[in-house]
Amino acid sequence: MPRNALTRTRRVDRRRLPGASRSKRGVLDVTVVLMPNGYASTAIAPVEIFHSAGALWQSLRGDAPQPRFRVRVASIDGGEVPSMCALRLVPELAIADVAHTDIIVLAASGLDLQQQIARGTTLLPWLRAWHARGAYVAAVCTGVVFLAESGLLDGRQATTHWAVADDFRRRYPNVLWRPEQFVTEDGRVCCSGGLYASIDLSLYLVEKFCGREVALQCAKSMLVSMPRRSQTGYAVLPLSPPHSDAKIREAEAYLQERFDRAVPLEQLARAISMSPRNLIRRFKAATGRVPGDYVQTLRVAAARELLERGGNSVQEICSQVGYEDLTFFRRLFKRHTGVSPAEYRSCFAGMSFDRDDPEPSGVPARPPTIARQHRR
Repeated sequence: MPRNALTRTRRVDRRRLPGASRSKRGVLDVTVVLMPNGYASTAIAPVEIFHSAGALWQSLRGDAPQPRFRVRVASIDGGEVPSMCALRLVPELAIADVAHTDIIVLAASGLDLQQQIARGTTLLPWLRAWHARGAYVAAVCTGVVFLAESGLLDGRQATTHWAVADDFRRRYPNVLWRPEQFVTEDGRVCCSGGLYASIDLSLYLVEKFCGREVALQCAKSMLVSMPRRSQTGYAVLPLSPPHSDAKIREAEAYLQERFDRAVPLEQLARAISMSPRNLIRRFKAATGRVPGDYVQTLRVAAARELLERGGNSVQEICSQVGYEDLTFFRRLFKRHTGVSPAEYRSCFAGMSFDRDDPEPSGVPARPPTIARQHRR
């Protein structure tokens, strides 16, 4: 696999990225790690998506490319890696030779998990070390087993392919498994479900580090969907900074399930067995918002998804996400996004690649929960 040559770099504002180190080149370094006997697409798709971010859309429009990532491909020992479909993938370097990286993506491994774990013993301390240094660590499908085996998923939310989810639950009971989700993030550790969820995971990370517009441009230029909703209809979007307050995590989950209706503070406090005063104090300390503002963020996120998919009127969307006053909803939406709902739709509805059927009228889109970051 050839080395990706960057023709131009652009400095990225990294102040909002918790734990990530700053690349001297102004772009972010991504290391995709090949795993033996997995599906080649789970390595190739992340390489192509990160390489295209900020570059392919611009090239198609005749503009100067502004690459956002430098991508390298590694294997555990630096040797070529066989895939499940007889393709042999050739890395650029061994993991021990990686001098700097901001993001690590593990491709899917083979289905013989015990054998894969035995082969990957040197990978586990390497993952722990880079995570401790501030890198984001992500894995696709069965590659999640290495995150679990390393201990990085203990006490954290994670997903994987549905076919191995029960086995993983038995093997790693300290992990908060969410196999209904396409993508999870918790404490700079990201997981994705099936093989082609590698696309969802990669675009999610592009959006996280570069913003939604760059991710949308990347998706449109590559003719792929933006990160898909989970089986419960949740979208992928960061909501709060990393925190480890388990009670507030319960409160967030409670609000996310009921974002389209009124939840009095007393009701929320009772649900998590906490006094209202203590709840407000700890909720703000953990998330940076009071519960009411957090609900507004949930509703705006759901409205954005509905607007991107087209269909219902702004008035209908206003009702679906829990507001009766259209004027208030428009003002709130503009405060959060910088544009009105109508302007947002005109900019982004044509760039929505959600191929799922739209939800029936009157059924609200669910807000994002899977991008909650609970720990540094």
